[in-house]
Amino acid sequence: MDWKLVGSTFLAIFLAEMGDKTQLATMSLAAGSSRWAVFAGSALALVATSAVAVLAGEAVSRLVSPLWLKRAAGLVFVVMGTWFLFGRAD
Repeated sequence: MDWKLVGSTFLAIFLAEMGDKTQLATMSLAAGSSRWAVFAGSALALVATSAVAVLAGEAVSRLVSPLWLKRAAGLVFVVMGTWFLFGRAD
């Protein structure tokens, strides 16, 4: 197993998920319910969505070069970042 890949994937997902709306929803659910049931449900949901992303990524990588996938992802992040930075605040 590639532990460097495991670590970098964990760190990227962990940081991306911190403070997002999913975490806020999970906190509000835990405030009024069994924290272990909420933890189990939210953990299973993250595992399920990650499985879908891995399978989709594997399927797409058979059709498109991983280099072009990285470039496209980078471009999407730059465009979204620019849009959020300079977009109109409502």
